[in-house]
Amino acid sequence: MKLLKFAAIDIGSNAMRLLITNVIENDGEVIFKKASLTRGPLRLGMEAFENGEIGSENKDKLVHMMKAYKHLMIVNDVVGYRACATSAMRDAQNGPDIVKLIKDASNIEIEIIDGKEEARIIYDSHIADMLEPNKNYLYVDVGGGSTELTLLVNGKLEKSRSFNIGTLRLLNKSVDKKEWDQMHTWLDNITEKYGKIEIIGSGGNINKIYKLAGTKIGQPLSRVKLMAIAKQLSELSVEERIIKFGLNPDRADVIVPASEVFLMVSRWIDAKNIYVPVIGVADGITRSLYADYKKGKAIKNVLNK
Repeated sequence: MKLLKFAAIDIGSNAMRLLITNVIENDGEVIFKKASLTRGPLRLGMEAFENGEIGSENKDKLVHMMKAYKHLMIVNDVVGYRACATSAMRDAQNGPDIVKLIKDASNIEIEIIDGKEEARIIYDSHIADMLEPNKNYLYVDVGGGSTELTLLVNGKLEKSRSFNIGTLRLLNKSVDKKEWDQMHTWLDNITEKYGKIEIIGSGGNINKIYKLAGTKIGQPLSRVKLMAIAKQLSELSVEERIIKFGLNPDRADVIVPASEVFLMVSRWIDAKNIYVPVIGVADGITRSLYADYKKGKAIKNVLNK
């Protein structure tokens, strides 16, 4: 048996995560098992979407977080890592400057990726292996700054689209109606061409809603149940959601707009259920890192200068 460890850093608009995954090679079988997940509640999106840049306070916190992630990767003997930043860093004018600052301070190289690369990474999570081969699926990942839609046809990535509709943008009331119209049109086009499509939900909010709904593992979350949970949450204040449901403060406010996005998409494609496999960008990163490692490709290591 051989054990390898790979790390994925996902710098989102509402939070950032370090996923360390154990990859176990045993008699020709390869097993991916989460070793640890460290989440930092750093809201880069609030400033990026409102002011067009990330301020000095959050910039300093980001540097401290990256240094902490570096130390965690070192003590875990991580073979390689990849750090990806999404919507907030894309929108921030000083995003490239922050990338350089973090490289100088921690030796961690951050890539600011677009929606298409996010979709490719998600596909690398081997989500197709979990799906029924004769069905079409729409992978819906709702983040703080954007919603990524990825169409899977017969287990293959057919097309993807990123929309600037995210939970923080919705809280700030900064989502243009044209963005919703464009999403609606895109969904109408794919349902007209591909017929019935099932939804796969991704992101911390739908994962939490799935747990709140008490859905049995492996069973889909019904749209009716999602509507009931969304209504229950929306009738409470943020403080009441924290107390009643034990939500983290940075989850308690964004969970309602996230549910609204999932409900809207499910209505537009007439999907009665949402499958929630609890995987995302970070899972895809670690799997693609392992694949590159086996092919002999160069991968980043925090100890490399």
